[in-house]
Amino acid sequence: MNIGVDAAALGMSNAVTGHTADVNSGYWNPAGLVNIEDKQLALMHASYFANIAQYDYAAFAMPIDNQSAFGISIIRFGVDDILNTTQLIDSEGNIDYNRISLFSAADYGVTISYSRKLPLDGFNWGVNAKVIRRTIGEFANSWGFGFDLGFQYESKNEWKIGLMLRDITTTYNVWQIDEEAYNTIKDAVPGENQELPETTEITLPKAQFGVSKKFIFHYDYSLLAAANLNMQFAQTNDIISTEVVSIDPAVGFEFGYIDLAFLRAGVGNFQNLKDIDGKSSLSFQPNIGLGFKYKGIEVDYALTDIGDQSAALYSNIFSLKVDLGIFRR
Repeated sequence: MNIGVDAAALGMSNAVTGHTADVNSGYWNPAGLVNIEDKQLALMHASYFANIAQYDYAAFAMPIDNQSAFGISIIRFGVDDILNTTQLIDSEGNIDYNRISLFSAADYGVTISYSRKLPLDGFNWGVNAKVIRRTIGEFANSWGFGFDLGFQYESKNEWKIGLMLRDITTTYNVWQIDEEAYNTIKDAVPGENQELPETTEITLPKAQFGVSKKFIFHYDYSLLAAANLNMQFAQTNDIISTEVVSIDPAVGFEFGYIDLAFLRAGVGNFQNLKDIDGKSSLSFQPNIGLGFKYKGIEVDYALTDIGDQSAALYSNIFSLKVDLGIFRR
């Protein structure tokens, strides 16, 4: 749930909290959903770790009336066709390749979003209800629940400000472990995995504050500039780190031509890393992207971590957004 969605946003290093205003707002800031004018559909696919892991996303949103909107989305991140070789050797010590089976380890996130305009001019708010499902073959599975809360404000001079509060109630995942299946792997490595793992996971609250402004030049050209402060309420390796809060800044830019073609760039994920010899270094993640929009159909591409400046690996990300109103015109 922390990776992000939409190649347009990822090309700007996720600095979209303040201005997100489409079907993908259900992920970035549900307050932005109220800005959609018709039904919208979004799809995204990305491969990670040399195509070992697949990351997929689909979302739908629609206005309820001129004051509110609704959205739903699903995310899957999974590794499929993992070889289970724990039964490779039978009870007599013989190797039997027919005893190898396949399983998947996958995480799912389903989010239901609601957004509404506030009585105060320029203010919107939104809320997410999330269901988290995690599976590791037949060995274990879990269910989790959580909530997000978001706000947006647009000033009269078109500055946009957003605040996203993730997992505001703390998100809990409760695991169920199949002890019979677990016993088949308990002795795969002598002396390891002898005790059942913890059955409860918690995700602590986080906050994202964003600001952005769009500048128009000669009617045909535009420049969207945005910045985010991504906050965790714990001490981490973020560039700004205290015992109370750690902050990872991000900035992004989108250059547009007649609302048809877009070039994007951003940098974020600033981390203080300590080498094996004890020396500290600064890591960051630069991203770039392209986008094309025509008659309500938008296709976007992002390349993350260009130049390999961070511990994360680069990824090619593709996404599609469709304004379903084009089929009624």
